[in-house]
Amino acid sequence: MPRFTVPFCIGSLAAVLLLAPPPVTGQFETRGRSVAEPGPYSIAVGDFNHDGNLDLAVASFFTTEGLSVLLGDGDGTFLPAVNYSTGSEPTSVVAADFNHDGNLDLAVANNLSSYISLFLGNGDGTFAPGPQNPAVVAPQSFVASGDFNGDGVADLIGLSTSNPCRCISVFLGNGDGTFRDAMVTQPSFNVQTIGIGDFNHDGKLDVVTAGQETINVLLGNGDGTFRYGASYPSGGASGPIAVAELNGDKNLDLAVANGAGGSINVLLGNGNGTFQTAVNYPVSFPNWVTAADLNGDHKLDLIVANDFIRGRLNTSGATIFLGNGDGTFQQPGRFYQAEQETSYVAVGDFNGDGSPDIAITDYRFDDVVLMLNTGVVSFSPSTMLLFSKQGVGTTSPPQKVTLTNTGKKALNIASIQAAGQFGMKTTCGTTVKSGANCTISVTFSPKTKGKVSGTVTIIDNASTKPQVIAMQGTGS
Repeated sequence: MPRFTVPFCIGSLAAVLLLAPPPVTGQFETRGRSVAEPGPYSIAVGDFNHDGNLDLAVASFFTTEGLSVLLGDGDGTFLPAVNYSTGSEPTSVVAADFNHDGNLDLAVANNLSSYISLFLGNGDGTFAPGPQNPAVVAPQSFVASGDFNGDGVADLIGLSTSNPCRCISVFLGNGDGTFRDAMVTQPSFNVQTIGIGDFNHDGKLDVVTAGQETINVLLGNGDGTFRYGASYPSGGASGPIAVAELNGDKNLDLAVANGAGGSINVLLGNGNGTFQTAVNYPVSFPNWVTAADLNGDHKLDLIVANDFIRGRLNTSGATIFLGNGDGTFQQPGRFYQAEQETSYVAVGDFNGDGSPDIAITDYRFDDVVLMLNTGVVSFSPSTMLLFSKQGVGTTSPPQKVTLTNTGKKALNIASIQAAGQFGMKTTCGTTVKSGANCTISVTFSPKTKGKVSGTVTIIDNASTKPQVIAMQGTGS
């Protein structure tokens, strides 16, 4: 499958071989997959229909029907995608209210078109083409939103990484879904990705850039223009940037993906637009990074999308670095395998249980994989159980899943049930002590030919929602 130049980077094979952690047990399980258009590459999360459930907007690269909207059911599943026409090679999507009607709208950056595609939300989960598709001086590979002139209206910022202009463009919003002409900044240094935030506490949005040689700060003037600030060696960290307060000092910090070096580089902010020396955390093929509190300890963690597969070596999935609250992170990161090529990771409470979950794009198989946060219940393996072809009327050998109670209290299990053409035996009983584990053995007994899906559903006191082990097999 071909690759392309956008502000994401692919690391070296050496980094994978040296640093790839094995799949480990953890607090996330693969719940299911939702089909998007070919080449899903980025995700915007929001409640598009005001039902209290988080929805997804996915930009997919290999189609002009490149925007897929998946409405959430509130249980960790999504309705079939509704697709919208974009420009050529859409790579990035952002959600914000551009026309002040209380509904989230969408903007899509197109890697080969001379405009940004706008879609205005109707409030019911559907979208209409915007009154304007803002023209760009060069095709945009990334788009984000923020208020760059302090007028309370959402603006857009885009990045072009190709000729004729390797530049940053700010589109000031008019508040009615239209935007003014681009205000273009063409840095003197290489820029492959950007992040936004107020890094010097002056109330004006700034921009941080990452390129192959340097990380640079552009301080905002409050009118959509910028002036040069501090510069730091990047060490090859030219991938996506997560901007967040990582150490509780009220200064914004940076986590930058370094695909070439196989690491996430963390730079703590000083609050005046400058940053401390980067601390590197090894990880295989980081393709995206974001920050969220995944384990409820009020300390931000880092979530990384990993992207590589060659032969039997598969480091595609998500790696989690748990935060210590002081800007440092526990090592090594916890890796959760997720099929083939992952380009993006987004976080949100997709099943309404109060715990953040993870959604990642699977670039190879054209879908979005959802990993639900299971709290104190750890499953091994944490991925979907895949059964080989099995003759109709016969039963497969069992596949085993180990359930571990990582919490400090006993886990009380109300029920464990298998659904579909699958059988299940378990040693778990009704109680699993703190630190103890038990086994769930699943067999596949197809009654029909073709692909078959099923689940094992566990109802316990670890979550307000059932926890699910997904299975798939093919009857022959």
